[in-house]
Amino acid sequence: MHQPPRDRPFSNLTAAAAAFAVYFCMYAFRKPFTAGTFEGQEVFGLGLKTVLVLSQLSGYMLSKFIGVKIVSEMPRPRRAVALLVLIGFAELALVGFAYLPIHAKVFMLFLNGLPLGLIFGIVLSYLEGRRQTEALAAGLCASFIVSSGIVKSVGRWLIVEQGVSEFQMPFITGAMFLPPLFFSVWLLQKTPEPTPQDREIRSERKSMTGLERREFFRAYAPGLSMLLFVYIVLTVTRTIRDDFGVEIWKKLGVQEQPSVFAQSETIVGIVATALNAFAICFVRNVSALRAATVLMCTGFVVAIGAALAQWQGQVEPFPFMVACGIGLYLPYVAFHTTVFERIVAASRHSGNLGFLMYVADSLGYLGYAAVVSLKMFGPEDIDILWFFRNMLLWGSVASIGAIVWALLYLQRVFLVQQNEDDLSQTGA
Repeated sequence: MHQPPRDRPFSNLTAAAAAFAVYFCMYAFRKPFTAGTFEGQEVFGLGLKTVLVLSQLSGYMLSKFIGVKIVSEMPRPRRAVALLVLIGFAELALVGFAYLPIHAKVFMLFLNGLPLGLIFGIVLSYLEGRRQTEALAAGLCASFIVSSGIVKSVGRWLIVEQGVSEFQMPFITGAMFLPPLFFSVWLLQKTPEPTPQDREIRSERKSMTGLERREFFRAYAPGLSMLLFVYIVLTVTRTIRDDFGVEIWKKLGVQEQPSVFAQSETIVGIVATALNAFAICFVRNVSALRAATVLMCTGFVVAIGAALAQWQGQVEPFPFMVACGIGLYLPYVAFHTTVFERIVAASRHSGNLGFLMYVADSLGYLGYAAVVSLKMFGPEDIDILWFFRNMLLWGSVASIGAIVWALLYLQRVFLVQQNEDDLSQTGA
């Protein structure tokens, strides 16, 4: 039975909180190992920590390609069990990481990353297809902005204060987050289905077959290709800022100050998620896409301005890192909250958000894996600040052109489809 409208705000708030909590807890199984230094240890002739990062990234990236099929086809009744099984597998891999020989530890982190890349799409599938999807998804995106630092702090506390070894710390951290994870998954599974009004405005979301995925992409291939290019640029640049943040801050002249990372990311997270949540104010899907394009281009302009100002020495390190963070996360969050959601909603083809997100994520992480490999095997004297600043500048310039072209193309296609549907209804 359709839920009374007065209950819906509470249901939406509960869904947003549960989704935030599930994905927040997932980071307790993915990121804590990076709190270890593994100083002086090598494997395959390379620094152990660098190899571990690349190993987990490889598993995580592979899961994104697998997720194009699995997430887009997964029916609702299987989601909660899938979340728990995937997290359980990741935790078992961390147990192996704790106790197996060093070469096997590398493979254990690959196995750890393999299931975790599927979690975001499964959680997001509970939130899509609703009039409030942008606000709900913005809350979900806030989790991956703030959670990484918190779970790494827990890891450092276990090592420094509790005397836990760097190899045992990750699985202990994960075990600490299992109880809230179980409760959050149970609560998320209770999220009500979209209402008839939601389905009328945002279209009904169904599992997709392989044929439906091919037909959907083919119908909008030119526009989607431009959007995927932008997403790859964003993923590479954003993740460089995240994973090599310590090195970038040092190049800027700021020595190790843990508080500065939390301060900058809190500001970025609040601004990026709050502005993207306002997309729920646009009922018409094409209007929402236009608004998202303006917001994304604004973010890229901020990023360009930050890069040029830093290049000229006209901005201090903290404002620079905050500005480029906002510039990158505004469009990155927009993809997760509005762009793909409204494309599916406006389409006449059967589709769901998980399909488009996982096509984008798989290509984005493939691009980042190439950059990490370049850092590992390329010239040792690469200036990470110089590389990041150039990615920020030229990637933003190219992305503005690509996103505007994609909007113009998609507007034209959706207008033609609307006219054809109107003529069909008139003829009937």
